Amino acid sequence: MATTNADQIFKEFREHSAAEFFKKNRQMLGYSGQGRSLVTLVHEYVTNSLDACEEAGILPDIEVVIKKMENGSAINRYTIRVSDNGPGIPKVFVGKALATIFAGTKFHRYMQQRGQQGIGAAGCLLFSQITTGKPILVKSSTGKGKGYSCRLGLNTANNKPVINDMVDIDEDFRGLIVEGEFADIRYESGEHSVYEYIRRTALSNPHAQIKLTDPNGQESLFVRSVKELPKRPEVAMPHPAGLSTNDLLEFAHLSQSRKISSFLVDTFARTTQNKIGELKEIDNTIDFDKDPKQMTWEDAEKLVNAFKKTKWIAPDASSVVPIGEKQIKIALKNILNPEHMSVTERKPRIFRGGIPFVVEAAVAYGGNSGKKEEEGYSGNILRFANRVPLLFDTASCAISKAANDIEWRRYNIDMETQPVSVFVNLSSVYVPYSGVGKEAIAQEDEIIDEIKLAVMEAARGVQRYVRGKERISFDANRYKAVARYVKQLSSDVGDLTGADKAKVEKRLEGIISKHFPKMKEGQEEKGEQDAAEETEEETM
Repeated sequence: MATTNADQIFKEFREHSAAEFFKKNRQMLGYSGQGRSLVTLVHEYVTNSLDACEEAGILPDIEVVIKKMENGSAINRYTIRVSDNGPGIPKVFVGKALATIFAGTKFHRYMQQRGQQGIGAAGCLLFSQITTGKPILVKSSTGKGKGYSCRLGLNTANNKPVINDMVDIDEDFRGLIVEGEFADIRYESGEHSVYEYIRRTALSNPHAQIKLTDPNGQESLFVRSVKELPKRPEVAMPHPAGLSTNDLLEFAHLSQSRKISSFLVDTFARTTQNKIGELKEIDNTIDFDKDPKQMTWEDAEKLVNAFKKTKWIAPDASSVVPIGEKQIKIALKNILNPEHMSVTERKPRIFRGGIPFVVEAAVAYGGNSGKKEEEGYSGNILRFANRVPLLFDTASCAISKAANDIEWRRYNIDMETQPVSVFVNLSSVYVPYSGVGKEAIAQEDEIIDEIKLAVMEAARGVQRYVRGKERISFDANRYKAVARYVKQLSSDVGDLTGADKAKVEKRLEGIISKHFPKMKEGQEEKGEQDAAEETEEETM
């Protein structure tokens, strides 16, 4: 057998750009299946619009228009136009922002945002080129007559933007308009549709107004139910709890501090000189006067072990901004109009890398909750990460894992037959997605445990309501069963004793009313309402 030397093998050695990689692996960006690919396109542009509006302090008004192209082609081809009222993109940055993979304003900032990787919009452009060979049309304006229009392409060989037809425009709008032509996609209805994605986006972003026009010309307007922007998260500092040895070394070697002690105080949350003193007592072999750039693996390992033995204050909540109990209740009422709901928010926690996160959950019962089935209803799980709906990869998600591990019957809830919606949102500076497509949260133990605790707490609120409702229903049935025989019994007693039948009937009704005070004269509904109000007060 002939042998091949290393020089011959490495003749084929090549260096490839990120754009080339994703061109061959588009499924990693969420472009797998025609229905899912369409949702991914809308998702990327809508989340960019929401982030831009919020960072500029603008209540978002977003419009999505999807049109099917009638070109006789066997391949499904659509145009997608997404517009917002945000700050727009400066002309000098448009190529980097929308046509360069791994470029953007988010990845390098330790700050809670929807997008994280700098792939989304560029991935949309890449998908357009792969399926139609067409560029993306972009219009941006500040609303003061200062705007521009251009067409964007992407050179996949070097991951560089290609900008053509750049012209100044004077149009009466403020914000960004992106329009592209895409093939190998399909508009669908159901649980994994664009409509459902927009509906859930409105649910988790009650401050946004979103309008969708589908390929059939059907318009759906989700009016904002909250007229206040969410609080802007502050730039976070990593928390010592959860740091690995490698994490600590990387931070140390980038530090400008002269001593390890000052590096720890300057770099990590909740670290003070008093904490440095505690760490010294735990391990007196650590040289805190050493230059952090000279820190070794052994030094970092000792520090991480000392961190684990130290009691730390929970992370500062200002770096993570959840939706909020009040806003969730308003949104659920506006979108689902449930018969009853219970909302809970957990305190900030830490997972690996010292990353803070917050879990909030709600359980909605009745109304438009759950999924409508042919023979009734079933429960559903509404998953969100930093207010962004997660429609796909359900089985691999930490939220699904946590919710499915709960024994729902303990809370008088049957997820197979009752109209129940379980709402879970995870907010974090860095969401550990299980893939680049950002459709599922990695099954980290700390995150699963927190989600389970939050959901079970919300479920207890619904449990109290369901039990109250069942008690009222049981009493109502007993009352009706007894009341049914009052007239006959009054007549029989009158015949046997000669007593006035009307007086006997009134006396019997009085006895029954004492045993069923809320049931007299059709007050079952009032009793049910009283039970709902009692459980509502308990969950406030």
